[in-house]
Amino acid sequence: MGFFITFEGIEGCGKTTQLRRVATALEKQGFPVVVTREPGGCPIADAIRGILLDAANGAMVPTTELLLYAAARAQHVAEVIAPALAAGKIVLCDRFTDSTIAYQGYGRNLDRQMIQQLNALAVDTLKPNLTLLLDCPVKIGLGRAMQRIAMLEQNKEERFEQESLLFHERVRDGFLALAVAEPERFVVLDGSRTVEETETVVTEAIAARLPRS
Repeated sequence: MGFFITFEGIEGCGKTTQLRRVATALEKQGFPVVVTREPGGCPIADAIRGILLDAANGAMVPTTELLLYAAARAQHVAEVIAPALAAGKIVLCDRFTDSTIAYQGYGRNLDRQMIQQLNALAVDTLKPNLTLLLDCPVKIGLGRAMQRIAMLEQNKEERFEQESLLFHERVRDGFLALAVAEPERFVVLDGSRTVEETETVVTEAIAARLPRS
């Protein structure tokens, strides 16, 4: 089997940048790597992503949001993640089930047991081998995220960035609570540092866990 690494954190924590750098480094070392993201990762899930992250869909109710994430994830796991792991590849995923618990459970205050059940339905027994949580203060993360969005002319995907600071504080608290509950899987890193400083600690965390043949 392969090795499944997920990158988690609030908006603007730097996880996407770090994931790309990790992928490049691992490929240079000769590892077979698959880079993917949630929501999305395959055509059907990408179509659902367009609905979920479009700020024009502000009327979406939390339960609809939750069910759409579960649907996208089920397709993504079946079509991309599970086959890649079965082929012995390293899968690097930008967000996974922990984001649903943090955003829809802690952020939206939906029932967390229901979310766990939906996650289980979508992924079966699949679980990340390692989850890197890039933590940073909400104001720093949102500031970065809004700067990034301001540079885009289209596909801004800003529905969550428009939520209140209190919402994002609850999401951050949710991620940290998940990390406390599963210390054997999570590594919490300081995402407020520079890209280069963060890359160093991310690389060290992965090197300490990644199986070597």
